[in-house]
Amino acid sequence: MPEIRRASVLRAPADAVWARVTTFAGINDEMRPLMRMTAPRTLREGGITTVPIGERACRSWILAGGVLPVEYDDLVIVELEDGRFLERSTMLTQRMWEHERTVAPHSEGCLVTDRVAFTPRRAIPAALTARIVGLTFEHRHRRLQRRFSGRPAD
Repeated sequence: MPEIRRASVLRAPADAVWARVTTFAGINDEMRPLMRMTAPRTLREGGITTVPIGERACRSWILAGGVLPVEYDDLVIVELEDGRFLERSTMLTQRMWEHERTVAPHSEGCLVTDRVAFTPRRAIPAALTARIVGLTFEHRHRRLQRRFSGRPAD
């Protein structure tokens, strides 16, 4: 199963970053202008920290350029604690999608780490998916670094 990791040191307190990155406004800000995710109003307002653990929270459509549906994520948070979540979902193109994010205190502020593992459906080459996922999370981390005056982790 391919795995992608990206990490950034951000110059902001871990709790402030966590409060932002667990909201749909924060998630979509990281992904703009490439894409955005939809969610029901209750999830948009409450964020992922309010979803029932281990249950499908929603089908979130992923919209290229913010408008064109190209993928969906049947969003399931399987583990959640302060500073860490683990999503294990299915997607239109992925039999299994696992995204773990941690936000931990760091001497410069906090360290945000994303680990993504996946199993593509059908004949989608894993190498192509890994390239797309890697570029997407590089983009997300650049957006986080810009918002919170950060840098890539060593």
